[in-house]
Amino acid sequence: MANRALVVLCSCLALPTVYGAEPVFRIQQRAISDTLAPETLPGDFYDFSPDEYWAEPLDSYWVNFSNWVLSQERTQGPRVQWLGQWADQTLSGSTQSLPNNASYLRIGFASETEQGRPTKFEPEARFRLDIPTTRRKLRLVIESESEELIPLEERQRDRQLTQPDRTETEATGALRYLTMIGDAINFSTDVGARLHIPPDAFVRATAQKKWQADEHWRLIAQQRVYYYHQDGWGERTWFAAGRPTFDDWYFRTSSELEWVHRDRKFVAAQIFSLQKQVSNRSTLTPRIGVLGENQPSWRTTSAFADLTWRYRLHSDWVYGEIIPALTFPREERFKDQSSIILRVEMYFSGSIQSSY
Repeated sequence: MANRALVVLCSCLALPTVYGAEPVFRIQQRAISDTLAPETLPGDFYDFSPDEYWAEPLDSYWVNFSNWVLSQERTQGPRVQWLGQWADQTLSGSTQSLPNNASYLRIGFASETEQGRPTKFEPEARFRLDIPTTRRKLRLVIESESEELIPLEERQRDRQLTQPDRTETEATGALRYLTMIGDAINFSTDVGARLHIPPDAFVRATAQKKWQADEHWRLIAQQRVYYYHQDGWGERTWFAAGRPTFDDWYFRTSSELEWVHRDRKFVAAQIFSLQKQVSNRSTLTPRIGVLGENQPSWRTTSAFADLTWRYRLHSDWVYGEIIPALTFPREERFKDQSSIILRVEMYFSGSIQSSY
């Protein structure tokens, strides 16, 4: 009897193989919240003791200040966004507004240490109100500074400088009309004035083209002609080329030539740079550059080298920068001038569709 029972049991166990049936497995699923609960994670997951997990945070000046700073983005970001939407709808006469306008407000603090000079800690602020209208290719652009009125060398070394070292320029307001030349050249015309008394009227025209030269090289060219009532006319020609290189570095070279009417001379710049996204938070950008002029003859006016380490401190609107730099100016007989910049910057964007 026992032998017959054993034969029947073996036959039952062999049925899945004889008839080709697949075995059935039952997996008991756990909720993610249960799997990642603090009490179920191993002790080495934490860098503090388990009894500190439920401890209340200690109040401090730094904690209170950082919480206040982080709350400003949630408060000021929507205000910048609302201002762009309201002005857009008002100018266009439409009940809808276009997304992704280029309005922004940048507020920061920078500390500069130079050779032979004490450390300085300076506030910085820049803004742009760029309002696209929906019925026409027309924008209202209000900016805190004018690129045309900033010397070429200063523009190229902008991140190396703090606010007291920058040229004083008044805010400008302009109406910008956008159009296309052919299928690939973007053309814009600005008519506006520097916002001071008496106002300084200006007009400028900009043409820009981007194209892919081959599988690797990307090219961009820009030509700008402008006229200011008080400073006269000028022109800028800018060309850049870039491509991916070794180990995820991106190489870029740019050349710029500008006519400065008030000085009756040309100034030029040649910049070489590499950039690498080290992580999703930090970026490295080493650069070298040479600047020159054609008066009294073509000559080098200065050279520089810098390294920018930019780190995203919070979300996509609080950044920190460390920029060590060497400058070799002609007036100092090309003797090296070292400096280092420490900067924290908050970027309030008016984009209607936030990237985060």
